[in-house]
Amino acid sequence: MRTATLPVLLLACLAGCSATNQRTAGYGSYATVSPANEKVVVQDVVKRLTSVYPPARTRLNLRHPATDRFGTALVATMRTKGYALDEYTATQAAPAPGSYAFAYVFDQLAGTDLYSVTLFFNHEALSRVYATKDGALTPAGYWARKE
Repeated sequence: MRTATLPVLLLACLAGCSATNQRTAGYGSYATVSPANEKVVVQDVVKRLTSVYPPARTRLNLRHPATDRFGTALVATMRTKGYALDEYTATQAAPAPGSYAFAYVFDQLAGTDLYSVTLFFNHEALSRVYATKDGALTPAGYWARKE
C-alpha cells in the first residue's frame, strides 16, 4: 500500500503544477521514451478511456496542438476506437454542448525513472504513473480520477 501511495502523491503534485493561465501552455508530451514505450502508454490510456468515456458517445475538443509523437499516436488510436476528436485551432471557440475540452500531459518525474500521464476532461483529471522496468514502461499504480 505504501508503495502505491508515493507515486499517486507525486502525480497529484505534478498535475497541480501543470495548470497555467494560458490555454495551451503546460500541455503535451515532455517525456523522452522509445516509440515502443509510448505505444504501451497510449494503448493503456485508450483502454482506460473506453471504460470511462465510451467511444461513439463521447466528443472531445483538443485544447492544445498534438504535434508531439505521443499526441499524434494518442489521437490516431482514439480515432480508430471511435472517438470524435476536434483538432486544436488558435481561434477555437468553447466546446460544443455535450462535448469535453480535452488535454494531456505526458512527462517524466524529475530525478526518477517514473513517468506520468494526465488527461484533462473539462474540470476532471485522469492520471496514472508508470515505472521503467527492464527498459519497458509498466503501470506503477492505479488510475486516479479527480472530479
